[in-house]
Amino acid sequence: MSNERNNDASNGYLMLFLFLILFFGSIAGLVAVRMPLFVLGLIVAMFMLPGFVLVNPNGSRVLLLFGKYMGTIKKNGLFWVNPLYVKKKISLRARNFDSERLKVNDKLGNPINISTILVWRVRDTFKAAFDVDDYENFVRVQTDAAVRELASKYPYDNFADEGMDEEITLRSSMKEVNEALEAELEDRLAIAGIEVLESRIGYLAYANEIASAMLKRQQATAIVAARHKIVEGAVSMVEMALEELSKKQVVDLDEERKAAMVSNLMVILCGDKDAAPVVNTGTLNT
Repeated sequence: MSNERNNDASNGYLMLFLFLILFFGSIAGLVAVRMPLFVLGLIVAMFMLPGFVLVNPNGSRVLLLFGKYMGTIKKNGLFWVNPLYVKKKISLRARNFDSERLKVNDKLGNPINISTILVWRVRDTFKAAFDVDDYENFVRVQTDAAVRELASKYPYDNFADEGMDEEITLRSSMKEVNEALEAELEDRLAIAGIEVLESRIGYLAYANEIASAMLKRQQATAIVAARHKIVEGAVSMVEMALEELSKKQVVDLDEERKAAMVSNLMVILCGDKDAAPVVNTGTLNT
């Protein structure tokens, strides 16, 4: 549970005005009358000086007094606090993190290279300052762990020859994978008070040792799929040709001639090279 609370710091401009009066007034008094009392005023002014805090937009200061949390200043401007406070600066701006390319195994055990792009910012300064040792390093380590966990849940690709029925893959289901990655990171980074603004896969490829083999496999799968479509179209065209010849009674073919015609048409339509026509000058039965 978060214990973050706002610190109601004093107006820095008013305190700056008092500091200037006290500082220069004490100096002027020492020069004019040389009274020891003005030395005390100068000491008080110097004691006040460390209490000034400048907070830029989307910045914050976590305040500590002898190890005790005294609140956080999130408003921007000039403030004055107890000079004994330790002031820890924590930025609230959105930050990008582009992870290194990790070599991990997907659901099928294939080695892949993967990286992620994360956009994050600090939401809870108390958790970021005290619940983890170094919240920036925590983001880097947990992001790498989340990517490894994500890669082990899904296959890189869906290959029909393995009997796989995976609807979500790393390569083709980027939206679902990115949503799963974002949910995983939110759970991991919540302990440090980090808000995940966006996360997505930045790089994805097979590892070098299997990249060539997987490329050939993908090409073979594409060729088989293309041949399948060609055969379907060829069968449809042959069937249409036989129906039209029979309907218009152009020629009367027996079963043997139909089989020969089907064979020739299938060879022509399914072949990957241009057909070489042969002119038959004889009769139909020669």
